Amino acid sequence: MAAIDSSSRASSWTRRGVLACGAASALGLAAPGARAAEGEPTTAGEDEDWVSPPEDLMREHGVLDRLLLIYEACAARQPAGESSGDVLAGAAGLVRRFIEDYHEKLEEEHVFPRFEKAGKLVDLVVVLREQHRQGRRLTGDVTRLAHARSDADRQGLTGAIAAFVRMYRPHAAREDTVLFPAFRDVVGANEFHELGERFEDEEHHLFGRAGFTGVVEEVAALERKLGIEDLKQFTPSGQR
Repeated sequence: MAAIDSSSRASSWTRRGVLACGAASALGLAAPGARAAEGEPTTAGEDEDWVSPPEDLMREHGVLDRLLLIYEACAARQPAGESSGDVLAGAAGLVRRFIEDYHEKLEEEHVFPRFEKAGKLVDLVVVLREQHRQGRRLTGDVTRLAHARSDADRQGLTGAIAAFVRMYRPHAAREDTVLFPAFRDVVGANEFHELGERFEDEEHHLFGRAGFTGVVEEVAALERKLGIEDLKQFTPSGQR
């Protein structure tokens, strides 16, 4: 795996450190001081810089959620004949690059096998693996039909988007609430920490110095093109 320079790591760790404490609490993970008391490894400044693998994966699901919103916004424009093909193709490209070729690859190489080896949540992992496979097929359909012109192609596109969204919302929710919180139980203390470092290195190897932040900015640019960047528009209107 390609190494990253120290300034890149420092920049990313500063970003990651903002959320580390809250995520550790939400997942029931031991704080660095508690890990030290239990004999687990810590490093200088880890209380500010280190992020657990589950928290890293859960934050990436936030990117997926925003891409699903973009998919839905593009699908809603299809019946009116509004063209958002370029935005949709861009979103599908991010799904492919960030979700499937990076996030899901981490799960398939480093998360799922540890549950299978431990004999825990194996039935869930089987379903998640199959949904990854189906998701890649649907991404291919969305990419191919992004600039649909005929009624048949538009119908195929909206069907592929609907199937993708319908599958991935419960998929991500089940990982966030069942699989990821249990991950600490199937790896040793040293391995748990090393995986956090490995995930960080892979992120920068694939997405450059900006890493996760750069991907979020790409998503935000697509949202602006659709006019859905303002969070306030999703607040229900009306008086109580």
